[in-house]
Amino acid sequence: MILGIIAEYNPFHNGHLYHLLKSKEKTNADSVIAVIGGNFTQRGEPSLVDKWTKAEMALKNGVDLVIELPTLYSTSSAENFADGAIKILNSLKIVDSISFGSETENLNHLNVIANVLYKEPKEYKDLLYNSLRDGKSFPRAREEALLNYLQDNKYSRIISSPNNILGIEYLKALKKYSSKITPMCIKRKDVGHLSLDYNGEIASATAIRSLIQRNRISDVKTYLTPASYSILVDEMQKGHFITSITPFEQTIIYNLRNMPVEKILNLPDVSEGLEYLIKKAANSCNSINEFINIVSSKRYTESRIRRILLYSLLKITKRDIAISKKVNPYIRVLGFNENGKNLISKIKRSNPRLNIITSVKRFENFNVNKNLGIMLSKDIFATNVYTLGYMQDSWSNLDYTKKVITL
Repeated sequence: MILGIIAEYNPFHNGHLYHLLKSKEKTNADSVIAVIGGNFTQRGEPSLVDKWTKAEMALKNGVDLVIELPTLYSTSSAENFADGAIKILNSLKIVDSISFGSETENLNHLNVIANVLYKEPKEYKDLLYNSLRDGKSFPRAREEALLNYLQDNKYSRIISSPNNILGIEYLKALKKYSSKITPMCIKRKDVGHLSLDYNGEIASATAIRSLIQRNRISDVKTYLTPASYSILVDEMQKGHFITSITPFEQTIIYNLRNMPVEKILNLPDVSEGLEYLIKKAANSCNSINEFINIVSSKRYTESRIRRILLYSLLKITKRDIAISKKVNPYIRVLGFNENGKNLISKIKRSNPRLNIITSVKRFENFNVNKNLGIMLSKDIFATNVYTLGYMQDSWSNLDYTKKVITL
C-alpha cells in the first residue's frame, strides 16, 4: 500500500509526525511519497529553510520519496496548489491513497462541498455571482454562496477553516482527473493551522516560525522531532534560513514602482482595477506591511495581496499560471531512501513516459517540451532569489549543483 501526502513541512514538526504515523496506521501503508512545496509558499512568504532541507527532514521522519511541488503551483491559490499536487500523485500511477490534515474528520461533509465546486450547478454559480457583485472577496463570496446553496449550518465552520478548504480542493481535483486514489482525512491535533497557541508538544508551523523570528530557538525543540530540530539548528548556524519576506521587500517595492500598470495587470490574481491601487501603494510606501495595509480590503484579502507581491518578485505572469494548469508536470525528485529508490523504479515501469528529474542539467539537455522548460525555469529562478535572503553564503544555481538527498 502506497500513501501520498501533500505538505509544506515548513518545518516538519510533531503535528506532521502525528499525521504521518496516523495515516500509515489507517491505510496500512508500507511506503510514503510526499509532494512538498519548494522555497516559497502559498501564503506569499519564503520557506523557513530550503526545499532540500525540508526533504531531508521528511526522509528522516519516515517519508520514503520526496517530490517537489513546482513553484507555479506552490505559490498559487488553494485550487491550483491542490490541482498541481494531485496531478503529480495521479501521474505516478502507483499511489493507492492520499491523506491530508483537516479541521474535521468527516470526509463525507468535505465531499459534499467538493461535489458542488466540481459540478458548479447553475443555482450555486448565480449565488456566487451575486456575492461577488456585492463587492466581497472571492473566498468570502464562495463561502457565502456554498452556505446559501447547501442550506445547512453544519457546513459553516467547515468552509471557513483553511485545512478543510485545501482538503476540499484535493477532493475536487481527484474528481476532475477521475483518479483512483482513495482520499482520507486526519483531524488536526490540538491546535489550528495558523494558530499561535501551543499544546503539549504540538504547535503549528506558524507558531514555530514565530518563535524563531523572536530568537526563541531553544523553545522550538519541544515542538519539533529530534531529527528536524537537529537539521534546523545546523542550517540556522550556517545562516541558511529565512523567517519572513522582509529581506526581499525593497526589491519587491522597487519592482512594482518600475513596472508599468500593464505589467502589473499581467500578474496573477490582479484584476478589476487592482493594478492601479497596487501602483499607487508601491509609489507611496517603503515596507510590505504598509503596502498590505493600504491595498488589502473586504474585496482583496491579505493572502491574495501577499501572493501578488511574491509573483512580482519571482516574475510569475498569468501566462505562466495558465501553462501550469494545462501541462502534466514533471516529477522533480528532491530525496529518497532505499525504499524510495525502489518506488522510483516502480514509477518508471508504471508510467515510462513520465518526466522524472534527478538532474536538472540532464533534463534541460533532453527536454523537448517548451512548457515544462518554462515551469522548471521558474523553480530555478525561485531558488536563486531565495538564497539572496540568507545571512551568508548567497549561492546561485543550487538546482544544478545540489545533489538529491539520499538516506
